[in-house]
Amino acid sequence: MTRALVSLNAGSSSIKFALYRLDDAGQPVHAAGGTIEGIGTSPHFSARADDGTHATDRRWPDGGAMSHEVLLGAVLDWMVPQLGDCTIVGIGHRVVHGGATFAGPVRVDQAVLATLDALCPLAPLQQPHNLAAIHAMARLMPKVPQVASFDTAFHRGRADETTRFAIPRALGDRGMVRYGFHGLSYGWIARDLAQTAPDLAKARVLVAHLGNGASLCAMHGGKSIDTTMGFTPIDGLVMGTRCGTLDAGLVLHLILREGMTAQAVETMLWEQSGLLGVSGLSSDMRVVQASDSEAARQAVTLFVARIAGEAAAQATSMGGIDALVFTAGIGEGDAMVRARVIERLGWLGLTIDPVANEANARAIHGADSRIPVLVIPANEDQMIALEAAGCLGLGG
Repeated sequence: MTRALVSLNAGSSSIKFALYRLDDAGQPVHAAGGTIEGIGTSPHFSARADDGTHATDRRWPDGGAMSHEVLLGAVLDWMVPQLGDCTIVGIGHRVVHGGATFAGPVRVDQAVLATLDALCPLAPLQQPHNLAAIHAMARLMPKVPQVASFDTAFHRGRADETTRFAIPRALGDRGMVRYGFHGLSYGWIARDLAQTAPDLAKARVLVAHLGNGASLCAMHGGKSIDTTMGFTPIDGLVMGTRCGTLDAGLVLHLILREGMTAQAVETMLWEQSGLLGVSGLSSDMRVVQASDSEAARQAVTLFVARIAGEAAAQATSMGGIDALVFTAGIGEGDAMVRARVIERLGWLGLTIDPVANEANARAIHGADSRIPVLVIPANEDQMIALEAAGCLGLGG
């Protein structure tokens, strides 16, 4: 019997999925995958097998009420022809917040679900939908074990000065600390460097995960030393709809002086700020860049400036930088943003090769750059599969 794993990354409006076959050593090998986008409005299901067969492109124009369970059922129906003689022996999920309890992947049971559900207020845009997929798969495939992989886990074990807030100690001792996120992405970068550039993997690497959610991570020897996100994934850099670092006094002012409710402020900071809030146009960097409005220009400039400013802080945590890595949607595909970030970091001795940068090449630094600048595609699906295989004792 050939074994297989399913990797799921479920959000509010999309689901990324992948099917992995386990080789003789128990290592997951990508076989097929795709996405469902537009959940809540008009779901769009697109997928293909790696050999080019069984491609599908399906839309539900009136599917605004379709649940994660119904849509995941469609995914499983599509996967059946890909399985052949394979049997699904595990399902791995991305879960954004593991809190103080989980330092690595864990097999899901009711106690785990209850702990994760209590963390939903700390990641309201992600956690409820991560858990919805787990509940859905439990009903669709009740006999198949499920594993939760956490974006917070990669950052466990950092020094106290990078995790503690300057608030009463008792609150920090109760778990009100800087957790950090995007850990599956950073874990993949550490793994990639270990295989392709062992010397860099041992060095001080600053990784910029830039997408609708964005953060930086200072890694030394493949371990997280510091990161820009904190107690929740709203902290740090400017993001698509999230504000990033904010003066806590402003939150108090909005509630105590402007008369906003706490719920209204929460909605504003999570869903109406960032690129969308500053530009007044969109949370999509491509749309914002295409506009010639002054507000859009300011939004892009603020996005870049915050990255450069936080990069300097992260360098301080490591005592320097030996390499810079861009990853995720904007990091991998937006040459202009990369060029502007590198320009602002020119004082560190960074230069860029314009041709390589425009081509989204792996190495985009100039010949005279003090350190290498790399573009490495994110692969959170693979990390989820690897962690699921390891957690279930399948040899991953």
